[in-house]
Amino acid sequence: MVDQAVAAFAAIAATLFVAELTDKDALLILAFATRMKPTRVFLAGSLAFLFTTAVIVSFGSLLITVLPIIWIRLAGGAVMLGYGVFLTARIVMNRSAGDEGIPSGDGVRSRGFLSMVSSLAFLDLAGDATEVLTVVFLARYADPLLVFSGACLGLIAATAFETALGNTLGRVLTRRRLLFLSAGVFLAIGLFIVGTSF
Repeated sequence: MVDQAVAAFAAIAATLFVAELTDKDALLILAFATRMKPTRVFLAGSLAFLFTTAVIVSFGSLLITVLPIIWIRLAGGAVMLGYGVFLTARIVMNRSAGDEGIPSGDGVRSRGFLSMVSSLAFLDLAGDATEVLTVVFLARYADPLLVFSGACLGLIAATAFETALGNTLGRVLTRRRLLFLSAGVFLAIGLFIVGTSF
């Protein structure tokens, strides 16, 4: 029983870590980290993810009592696949997908700590892959504390990585490369969720 809980915890943390690295708020964290102190960016991201994960786990716990679990898993997989296809199409059509969420240099410099936390929390709660995955994990494991703790670990670890990356290599990574990586991850995770739902 303990081994199963540890394996589930590791799976949740690892999956959300990877999903967050390619999510839309990752671009915002990278943008912040290229222009601000890394400790401030890391703390802001961590606080935002603790708050949003608590909200999503609470909402998801109610959702899985109302809807059949297979519907939640299939809907989650379909959303991931749809977003991956949409993102790929926008990149291929050479539009500036994702630019609207990236603040310019002066806007980032002038933001206070609380406004960074608020903007990251708002962007995360506006709907993204990590939210869908959190609800899918709730449906699979039916243990809110396990999902909350695993999700928080994965998201905070991703925030640390994104902050370090943005601080050192943020100017080398193009938005186009990040978006292609993001689309690939969404498609792979969506296929996996749908494939393992039956």
